Amino acid sequence: MSHDHDHDHDHSHLSDIELRVRALETLLTEKGYVDPLALDELIETYETRIGPKNGARVVARAWADAGFRERLLADATAAVAEFGFTGRQGEHLVAVENTNETHNMVVCTLCSCYPWTVLGLPPVWYKSAPYRSRAVRDPRGVLAEFGVTLPEGKQIRVWDSTAEMRYLVIPQRPAGTDGWSEERLAELVTRDSMIGTGLALDPSKPEDAA
Repeated sequence: MSHDHDHDHDHSHLSDIELRVRALETLLTEKGYVDPLALDELIETYETRIGPKNGARVVARAWADAGFRERLLADATAAVAEFGFTGRQGEHLVAVENTNETHNMVVCTLCSCYPWTVLGLPPVWYKSAPYRSRAVRDPRGVLAEFGVTLPEGKQIRVWDSTAEMRYLVIPQRPAGTDGWSEERLAELVTRDSMIGTGLALDPSKPEDAA
C-alpha cells in the first residue's frame, strides 16, 4: 500500500460532496483553469504543514504541561477548546497517548472521519480503502510501509473513528528535549505522528531537523 497519491482514482470511499468536488476539479482542469500539479502542491501544504499546526501546538502543550496533559486525556474536546479549536456540534475528540508499552494508530474503517479541528485536511491515503482495511488487520505491516518499525513486544492499538468520535494520538516526546519551549517542541510533531502512522521527529537526526 502506498501512502501518497496512488489512490486518487479510487472513488468508492468518496461522499456525494467529495464526488461533486472531484467532478468540478476535473472540469476546471480540462478547461485549463486549474493546474493539477499546483493544486496538488496546495493540498499537500494544507495536509502536512498548515493544517496539523493546531494539533502540534496541542501535543507540545501536553508534553510541556502535565496539568494540560491530564485535561487532554480526560476530555480532549474541552482541552483543545482552550486553544479556541472547536469541532462541529456533537463531535467528540479523544486523545490517546503513546507509551513505551503501547503505540496507538487511528483509522476510519467505514469512511474517512478525521479530526479536522486539529489536523486540517485528511491525507489521500487515510481515505483509501487499502489503508482503512489493512490498518485493522495488519497494523504492524502498515506501519512498516510508513517507515515505522516498533519493538516486537510493543502493543499496537487501533482506534476506529466515527462521525461522533475522533481521535488524536499524543506521540512520545523525543529524548533530549528537556527545557524546550512549546514552540520548539511543536516543530517535532508531524501530522502522521498524531495519526499514529509516524513518530515525532528526532532532534538528534539531521534529516529530521531539516
